[in-house]
Formats: sequence, C-alpha cells, structure tokens
Amino acid sequence: MQTNISYYQNKKEFRVFVTKTFSDLIKLKKEGNQASFNALVLKIIPQIRQYINRQLNTAIKKGNFSKNKYKADDFIDQLFIEIYDHIEDVKNEKHFYLWLFKKTNELLEDVIIEEEFDDLFFKNIDDYKKPIWDEMQEKYSTDGGGDLLMIEELDDMSYNHNDYTLNHVFIEDNEKALIEKIDKDLSTKEIQHHITMVVHNLPLAMRNVFELFTNEKLELEEIAQMRNNTLEEVEQLLKEAKKALQVSFFNRYPVN
Repeated sequence: MQTNISYYQNKKEFRVFVTKTFSDLIKLKKEGNQASFNALVLKIIPQIRQYINRQLNTAIKKGNFSKNKYKADDFIDQLFIEIYDHIEDVKNEKHFYLWLFKKTNELLEDVIIEEEFDDLFFKNIDDYKKPIWDEMQEKYSTDGGGDLLMIEELDDMSYNHNDYTLNHVFIEDNEKALIEKIDKDLSTKEIQHHITMVVHNLPLAMRNVFELFTNEKLELEEIAQMRNNTLEEVEQLLKEAKKALQVSFFNRYPVN
C-alpha cells in the first residue's frame, strides 16, 4: 500500500501558489490589464481542469450525456469570466482557493445536478456479492458504446488520477484482517480501480464530498462552506461513503 507523496506535496504547493496569485490578480484587474490577468489565471487552470474532467468523465460513464456534449474548456471559459467579474467578492487571499473550487462546482452542478437522483445502488449495496462486483467492474471498464477502455485511458491523470488507498476507507483496528488480505492479494492499481468504481456509483453529494476530501485535500469545514452544507451533513456524507466502500470490500474480498 503506497501513497503518492509527490502528488500530495503538489496539491499543497498548488494551493500556496493560487493564494499568492490573488493580490496580483486584483492589481491587474484594477489596472484593466485583462490580457495579463488571463495569462496569470491560465497558470492555475491545469489542476482545476483535472477536477472538471473527473466530474465530466463520471457523468459520461453513467450515461447522463454523450462524450462530445461537454468539454472541460466549456467550463473553463465560463470560469475565466466568473473570476474576472467577481474576484472582488473574495474577502482575502486565504479564501481564494476555496472560492475557485466553489465556483467550479457551481458551474458543473448546473449541468450535472439533474443527472442523478438514483440512490438504488447505495440502498442495495449490502446485497452485492463478488460476482456482482466483478460484473460491475467489467462494465465500468467499458465506454458508453461497450468498447473496452485502454488501461492508459483509465489511468489518465486528466480524468481519473487519484491517490485512493485503503487508509481512505478503513480506520478501525478491527478491520485489520481484511486490510492485510486486500493489501496482500491486490496491487495498488487494483485497489484504486475498485475504490474509483464504487465512488463512481455513489450518489452525487456523497461522491463529491469523498473526492474533495481525498483528491483535493480540502478540510471538512471547507467542503461544508463550499457546498453550502452544515459540517454535520458533510461528516455524515463522508461517513456513508466510507461505509459503502467498506461494505464493497467485505463482500467482494471476504476473509475466509
């Protein structure tokens, strides 16, 4: 079980960089220098693009809209406008990073929010056994047309990069036997693919909280602020997401 340390460090470095750009962006906006303003925004877009692509990829794979209906650039173009028009709404530089993700989420939810209100998967997750999980994994590894996705596409950082480990799922010591079995029997990639597949099928709010907490390294208080939820609601969503993942591992890889 390994953790991609460099990616964690990059996330922290990215947040520091975004924070430091705030005063420069405000200055450029006051000067009316939109070209330089946009050039600086371009430097903070790549990480946001990855987040957008992951959300779009999930919606596409769930069949909510076709591959070519939306592109990341559609949202990024709008995000540029939002940043330029409303950057003064940010109280200080410490809030800028979270504000960016909140604006991005709002743009995405305008398109995706209607996609799913299907909680059938979550309600029935206790009943899924290994054959069902294996079949689900096979379906997850194909695109909407039934063609098998290349492993490179599944691992494409722009779409699916994550640092999911068993530590994101299991916390209690009484789960030690299962953790050791999974860690022994499965590779890091297999563990990541299983977690990604389960998260992909979770209800939208639950999935979003789990991804923001694990992939984007946001604190629960920040996620609550970003999603306009209470801290208790976010804690419950994360708890339910982890519980669903735990059940999926117990049923797919039972300890004999």
